[in-house]
Amino acid sequence: MNAALNFRHLDLNLLRVFDAVMNERNLTRAAHNLALSQSAVSHALKRLRTLVGDELLTRTAFGVVPTPKAEALWPSVRTALAQLERAIAPSSFDPRTDAANFLLMMADATAVILLPGMVSRLEKLQALANLQVLPLTTRDPRKLLENNEADVAIGYFPTAVMAILRQGLDSAIRRERLYESEYQCVMRVGHPLADGELTLDGFCAAQHLSVSLSGRAHGTIDAALAALGRQRRVALTVNQFFTAGQVVADSDLLTVLPTSFMRATGHQERLVTRPLPAELAMGGVHVEMLWHSRHDEQPGHRWLRGLVMEACGRGPSDGSGR
Repeated sequence: MNAALNFRHLDLNLLRVFDAVMNERNLTRAAHNLALSQSAVSHALKRLRTLVGDELLTRTAFGVVPTPKAEALWPSVRTALAQLERAIAPSSFDPRTDAANFLLMMADATAVILLPGMVSRLEKLQALANLQVLPLTTRDPRKLLENNEADVAIGYFPTAVMAILRQGLDSAIRRERLYESEYQCVMRVGHPLADGELTLDGFCAAQHLSVSLSGRAHGTIDAALAALGRQRRVALTVNQFFTAGQVVADSDLLTVLPTSFMRATGHQERLVTRPLPAELAMGGVHVEMLWHSRHDEQPGHRWLRGLVMEACGRGPSDGSGR
């Protein structure tokens, strides 16, 4: 059977099943989401495999693992299904009457800044939207957005933003800058380095705590020090800003945080900030909201992005991301 004939025999429901299984990587959960039996899902995957002429999924004890063929096929399937949904779905979204579930990916410090305002707005509207906040564990969430593992990712994403700018109109990921901050050295009140200018020698001689979303101890500060032929000792690495504040407030460890994140430590009154040594000028921290272009014109998603923008004290986004 040639490719054209295969396509003429293609049932759109097979692609919906494939998309659900790829999203869940589990037949039982996918079947539940589709309101189908597991045997119906298995049968649909078998039919799709026959039409495609290649294996798509491999069963394991923990679910299913996609083959390279499936990984290559899925982004196109997701985009096509999203386009069909936009063409058929209602062209408006009323948060007071339309129920929706949204997945947002951000660090705890960003959540402290944004969520109070977002929840306040939801309460005033008596909105039916449900927000689920997922922990941010990467500085480049593009793959997660492509795989529909989150509706928006919010944070400092220099690598992703540079790639988006390079790709221009060809980029599938959209961006909107939310606010800016700057790095400061943070220490406890009464720390030996809390008074006077913080020198590079004093900074390097101290012991440090590093906040790393990925868990890696070597970060931006260490790269900047290496360029100067210097290094610091990172005695502790954590992935939460609240934890960082607690530890630094009760120790002689130094850490480096964006000033906007100080509130998330929960210990502002016990901490002081000092400008980084002049040699370590890091530039601004640009907090961005990223999303996939498949959501550009979805009314509910446009409303979500506007909600985030309002929580930052800005007007709702126009959704263009350009």
